[in-house]
Amino acid sequence: MRIRQVQLATRSLDDTARCYERLGCAVLADDDSVRVTVGASQLVFRELDGMTGAHHLAFTIPTGTFADAKRRVAEVATVLGADGADEFEGPAGWDSRSVYFEGPDRQLLELIERRELPDGDAAPTAGQGAPATGQAAPLAPLFVSVSEVGIAVPDVPGAVEALRQHGLDPYADPPRPDFAPVGDVDGLLILVSPGRQWFPTLDRAPSSAPVVVDLGLGTTVELAEGVLLR
Repeated sequence: MRIRQVQLATRSLDDTARCYERLGCAVLADDDSVRVTVGASQLVFRELDGMTGAHHLAFTIPTGTFADAKRRVAEVATVLGADGADEFEGPAGWDSRSVYFEGPDRQLLELIERRELPDGDAAPTAGQGAPATGQAAPLAPLFVSVSEVGIAVPDVPGAVEALRQHGLDPYADPPRPDFAPVGDVDGLLILVSPGRQWFPTLDRAPSSAPVVVDLGLGTTVELAEGVLLR
């Protein structure tokens, strides 16, 4: 399942644009939106007054680039951790590891290395592509695509069954009442209940703002009010 585009809300277009520019992403901003290229995926942000909660997004990095990617993100953003750790192995069956960092507008962002995917033959080696001496090497060249989109739904098991009808199955672990990853190694929808806090900080709830995810389904699936898959 490949995530082509994600449309999201933000409280500040300016802050969002600046953050992704620091990561080295291509950013196209106008009065109404900010469009961000993340490898093979695109993020589209629009301002929403009264937005609550926080988005969670994960970005796939090529196998073998974890240490370099972590170093690069630490140069431009705040790395987040828990219990003294800031690197996390994925759940059983994921064969992955992640580093989390602070995004704009309380976004909880993640870099995920999925060992099941092939090594990134074209991925830059450490330091490659860096600008002038003393400046941070851009992180964006290591982005493969958007790997995960966190989505709050009032009925997680019901949403899982709705997605099954469109050929999208739970990933790795059986769905739980408040948490269910759906998709595959190339892309996941992380379905959570509205009251669940995002890992690893456990200090922010998911946003209830509209989300539109383009997966190339050829039809529109509404999981909750304003939550659309296409």
